Amino acid sequence: MSVKVEKTDNKNEVKLEFTVEAKVFDEGIKSVFNKNAKYFNIPGFRKGKAPMNIVEKYYGDEIFYEDAFNEVVPPIYDEAIKSEKLDVVSKPQIEIKQMGKGKELIFTAVVALKPDVKLGKYKGISLEKTEYKVTEKEIDDEINKMAERNSRMITVDDRPAQKGDITVIDFVGTVDGVEFEGGKAENHELELGSNTFIPGFEDQVVGMKIEEVKDINVKFPDEYFSKELAGKDATFKVTLHEIKTKELPKIDDEFAKDVSEFDTLKDLKADVKSKKEKQNEERSKAELEEKAVRAVSEKSEVDIPAGMVELELDNMEKDMDRRLSYQGISLEQYLKMIGKTKADYRKESEEPAKESLKMRLVLDAICEDAKLEATEKEVEDKIKELATSYGRKEEDLKNNESLIESIKENIKSEKAVALIVDNAKVSKVEDKKEEKKESKKEDKKSTTKKEEKKTTTKKKSEK
Repeated sequence: MSVKVEKTDNKNEVKLEFTVEAKVFDEGIKSVFNKNAKYFNIPGFRKGKAPMNIVEKYYGDEIFYEDAFNEVVPPIYDEAIKSEKLDVVSKPQIEIKQMGKGKELIFTAVVALKPDVKLGKYKGISLEKTEYKVTEKEIDDEINKMAERNSRMITVDDRPAQKGDITVIDFVGTVDGVEFEGGKAENHELELGSNTFIPGFEDQVVGMKIEEVKDINVKFPDEYFSKELAGKDATFKVTLHEIKTKELPKIDDEFAKDVSEFDTLKDLKADVKSKKEKQNEERSKAELEEKAVRAVSEKSEVDIPAGMVELELDNMEKDMDRRLSYQGISLEQYLKMIGKTKADYRKESEEPAKESLKMRLVLDAICEDAKLEATEKEVEDKIKELATSYGRKEEDLKNNESLIESIKENIKSEKAVALIVDNAKVSKVEDKKEEKKESKKEDKKSTTKKEEKKTTTKKKSEK
């Protein structure tokens, strides 16, 4: 096998021309035939028993070419990239020049290479670290969530439905008098005020009594995921069977004992505050690190190859599809629901993809410039952590080359971020939103005091 490497007219791009010996490709054809022989049904032969030359005569010589190419080429391509020390950042664009039985396999692969980065200043930059205070409202909200989680449902039969109730209803939806798919359900639980149904539906259930039947008129939103229903008027015949409401526990020391290891509500609140403060510090740290990387990225210059962006978009698409699968839907289904195509999704994701790539490339450049490396101990510690978290054997993880490489890259990136932050001029600022909230409270207090003064003065004058 021989490989020729030459630059193309595009920056950060090369073309590799491969010439593979005929016998190697022929062996690939035989290997593919052996793997698939059992599937061929040729007249005059038992299924899977026809020899290769008969199968080729029956279906044509080309039947095995594509699979043979896909079997032979990947290891050859990978070895060439490794031996030529090319830092490839895109999928190869393949063009087959010659392919056939008994012939040399000749093809080209055009790939994008990792671009050079013109680093901006990354030491001594100015950054602002936002500090978040824990407010009494946040603590109360968390305690209230605990109360919600420990609430119990009770059935109500002495009043109409109201906001906040969980109702059990039957409904049948029609458009122009005709039932539509997905518009019918029995014993459906609906929380009034949750805004999970068509706008206006829940408001009209409010006030209904048990076993009352009512026609509810609504209009589907113009951007509704089903184009057949979008923007159309609909009528739902609704029967209310049950009204349930949450009964919240009394928030006191007994409540604290029931939901935590603390004996008093005061201690529980102190613990909530401590955890919130830790969360806020982690949030401040993460935001500062992102600001740091963005600041250096904005001061740096890099020409990102189109192929690299396409590969990043592919990865983003796969990641989105994986995350949506946990919710029981695919990316295609999600896009259909919001009235978009994959082309729309990729176009909208292009700028974020470029930003993400630029920041990663900048961090790589800092690692190279500052000679940052991952030590063996750091890698081993991370492997132990992963093995514990996922219940895997350390040896299995150590034998995974791509995982080890990924761990090393992550450690180096973390060091690069720390280098920027540790050398930055960091000034602390309080969260403006919290400041506004507090100032509003103070304004209210001062207004109340002024009103109290006026009232007091008025009473004195009246005397």
